[in-house]
Amino acid sequence: MSKSKTKIDPLQILVEEDKTIKFYGAKSKNGLFSNFYQSPIKLKGKVWQTTEHYFQGQKFAGTIKEEEVRNASGPGIAFRLGRKRSEKFPIRNDWQKVKDNIMYEAIKAKFTQHENLNQILLSTKNHKIIEHTKRDVYWADGGDGKGKNMLGILLMKLRKELSEENKKEEKGIKPTNF
Repeated sequence: MSKSKTKIDPLQILVEEDKTIKFYGAKSKNGLFSNFYQSPIKLKGKVWQTTEHYFQGQKFAGTIKEEEVRNASGPGIAFRLGRKRSEKFPIRNDWQKVKDNIMYEAIKAKFTQHENLNQILLSTKNHKIIEHTKRDVYWADGGDGKGKNMLGILLMKLRKELSEENKKEEKGIKPTNF
């Protein structure tokens, strides 16, 4: 007798008992918030398979390494290529200053270019969104809640911005930045 696994729908939002929305990994619960989630975006006149491809590629903006990352066969490969630095392709000098803005640009493209994802993000209302993993203390919560959770913070910032734009549209005011 074989055990059947329940397949998780990454588009279904599951809220924790503490009213938070935790995610990690594209195929896990709340997986649509992951940068590995397959939702192509168009930025800088190019199509990027995932936000992870775009984010990692921008470490090498304007080089052939950027294109190598953009054309990676999957987000895991893009991630590894973004981590692989060399003398020939060093990470850009201003990376620490611009990485949050680049991440925001990527997730904004993802959630504005895909209406279904936009609606799901807005449906999370005021719940705290947390990338939950011990593997990352900057973009995630460090697994123990002590990490910065910058990806979650940026998702909540975007949700607020999109919600405000929707309210303006409902009142007949044209959005200014779309």
